[in-house]
Amino acid sequence: MPYMLISTQIRLCENGPTNVGDEYSDPAVMNYLGARKTTMLGNNFSEYHVDDPPRLVLDKLEKIGFRVLTMTGVGQTLVWCLYKDTE
Repeated sequence: MPYMLISTQIRLCENGPTNVGDEYSDPAVMNYLGARKTTMLGNNFSEYHVDDPPRLVLDKLEKIGFRVLTMTGVGQTLVWCLYKDTE
């Protein structure tokens, strides 16, 4: 999976947690990040979360070949889109 979205709430940006994937994310990458899969009450989908702030998550993902394509703010949420070449 060459694309990945990570996000966090603006008020949590310094300390985390960071959302790092959905139920279809690469389990090996999620394991590398130390992410845990959770399903919020009322949702019919799962998400992966880590306690690290986004900066640390971005650093870890860069080490395994991901690069940031774009970043934006949506309401009170910050979102990064990353890409990894699959050669």
